[in-house]
Amino acid sequence: MSDRWLSVIGIGEDGMDGLSSRSRAVLESAEIIIGGDRHHRLSNTVTAERLAWPSPFDAMIETIRSFKGRRLVVLVTGDPLWYSVGARLTAAIPAAEIDFHPQLSAFQWASARMGWSLADVETVTAHGRPAAQVIPYYWPGARVLALTAGAGTVHEIARSLTDHGYGTSSLTVLGALGGPDESRHDGEAAAWAADPPDLPAFNTLAIAVAGRAPRPLARGPGLPDAAFTGDGTMTKQVVRAATLAKLMPTRGAVLWDLGVGCGSVAVEWMRAAPDAVALGIDARGDRLAFARENAERLGAPRLVLIEGRVPDALDTLPAPQGTRPDLRRPDAVFIGGGLSIGVAERALAALKPGGRLVANAVTLESEVVLEELFRTHGGDLTRIAVQDARPVGKRHGWQPAMPVTQWSLVR
Repeated sequence: MSDRWLSVIGIGEDGMDGLSSRSRAVLESAEIIIGGDRHHRLSNTVTAERLAWPSPFDAMIETIRSFKGRRLVVLVTGDPLWYSVGARLTAAIPAAEIDFHPQLSAFQWASARMGWSLADVETVTAHGRPAAQVIPYYWPGARVLALTAGAGTVHEIARSLTDHGYGTSSLTVLGALGGPDESRHDGEAAAWAADPPDLPAFNTLAIAVAGRAPRPLARGPGLPDAAFTGDGTMTKQVVRAATLAKLMPTRGAVLWDLGVGCGSVAVEWMRAAPDAVALGIDARGDRLAFARENAERLGAPRLVLIEGRVPDALDTLPAPQGTRPDLRRPDAVFIGGGLSIGVAERALAALKPGGRLVANAVTLESEVVLEELFRTHGGDLTRIAVQDARPVGKRHGWQPAMPVTQWSLVR
């Protein structure tokens, strides 16, 4: 523990009284305390130099590093490693140098107040992130706990639930959990969407999803084609499900979707795994507009879109900042447009070890490219043929879609 020069202490609404004896001793011996106004108020009996969070927030790291060698405490709300600053700190400072002091998180308090088993609840944050990130969790019977950025976030989620057919969902806003000013407001999504109530600015939202959406959208791959807005050029449902099975979405993983079109693969990638990130590139601005609309409406608002042609557009990818994943090193690549040997080779070179590449082709010319890649690199070459029942007069017959040739490889 001697090498742990930075102490990060979670504090709740009960202030100093809620801290363990060890956490309290560390806080009371601090020379410098960094925190928000609320944290300083909750610990105002301690005499120390006080600093507010730097602005911009990324400046916090250098400020903290500058105090190495002094008794420094960073105060946060609840558990520092659960949707808090802990992840950002450990991305810049070795975890072996940080002494974390967790407190009950807002999720634990809310779960207790609602009588919900935390193991059976979805937890998500819309604090400092788009509220649309909650959308993939909309499903009848789901229970969701969401950190919010205030009353506005609650109103936005109420409208979103209603728009998606879940207006009868029960909403509970819990404020100042665990403190003397704890509050609770209960309502229904449709009612709050139409007439937003006054709510505490600092709150946690509990959602019991209910209703009957006209088109339920599961988080698993293979959303109906009609769920997406576009010009008709897209990876269709059955082929998309097979494509995503090969791409294997995982938590926090990065996908390159080259020739993103309306974004169907990229959006489903992000819906399928928490914190998964997708970068979509397309030469057509109108298709990127469709992708952006689909990402917002279907709960993948952090989809990164770049207008340009591959592989040249890949030279413009930004360097990572803070805890953001490195978009230059994908975990998976999907080539749905602009297929060529050069593009595929560039994608293979960028993939991380264990990365997955999937390329689909519907034209004879593109099939020739896939066959050459298959001969050169191995992998799997598959022909996907789909037929749907369609009316033939008063009866029905099978109507085949264009077959898709798919090449996939694990690096």
